[in-house]
Amino acid sequence: MQQNQTSVPKPVTKTKNDLTKKLYIFSGLGADERAFQRLDFSGFSPTFIKWIVPQEKETIEHYTTRILEQIKTTKPTLIGLSFGGIIAIEVSKQIDTEKVILIASAKENTEIPFYYRFAGHLGFHNLLPTRLLKSSNFMTNWFFGAKSTFDKQILRQILMDTDPVFLKWAIDKVARWKNQKLPKNLFHIHGTSDKILPFRYVNCNGAIKNGGHLMTLNRADELNNILRQQLQ
Repeated sequence: MQQNQTSVPKPVTKTKNDLTKKLYIFSGLGADERAFQRLDFSGFSPTFIKWIVPQEKETIEHYTTRILEQIKTTKPTLIGLSFGGIIAIEVSKQIDTEKVILIASAKENTEIPFYYRFAGHLGFHNLLPTRLLKSSNFMTNWFFGAKSTFDKQILRQILMDTDPVFLKWAIDKVARWKNQKLPKNLFHIHGTSDKILPFRYVNCNGAIKNGGHLMTLNRADELNNILRQQLQ
C-alpha cells in the first residue's frame, strides 16, 4: 500500500524589496512628489500618496478612508508635508502606524492659527476665488518662502496643476479641523520662518532655523539628516 506523503511547505524567501522599510508620503495641499525631489529616500521604498477628488460635502474622515486604499503595509511609516501631515494624522486614527513624521504641518486644531479657524467658523474662506488661490506672484512666493528661481518655478507649476475642487475642499477642512488626538509615535519638524503655519503656534520636536513652508526644497540637507535619524 502506498503511504500518503505529507507535503512540507517551502520556506518563504523575502526579496530585498520586502526587507526595505516602506514609507507612505503625503505631499502638501494639491502638490505631489515634486515637493520631495530633493529629499533622499535611498535605502527605503517610498510610495507617494495620490490625492483623489473629494466627493461633495465629504468629511475629512471619509476622505481618509478612501485614501487608505493606497496603503498596502501593516503598521506603515507615514511622512506628511503641510496638509499631507493633517491627512497622515487622520490615517493614524484609523490604522496602527509605526511612525508618523510631520513636516511644516499641524498635529491638532490648536496649531492651526486662530485667524484661519475664525475664517472657517464664519465661512470667509469660501469667498476666496479659485483663481486667486492658484495664482503665482510675489505674495505667494513670500508666503511659501520661495526665494530661488527653482523654488518659484516649482511652486508655480504646483499651483497651476492643483485641482480647484480639491483645493477649496482642503482649505475648508484645514480651517474647520477639530483634531485633538495624537499618535504616540509622532515626530514633528517645523521651520522657524514658516509664514503659512507660523512656528509660534506649534509645538515641534525638531526646528529648522529660518526654514519656511517649502523647506523640503530649500533646506533639504538639514531635513535629510533629521529624517535619517528618525527612520533608523
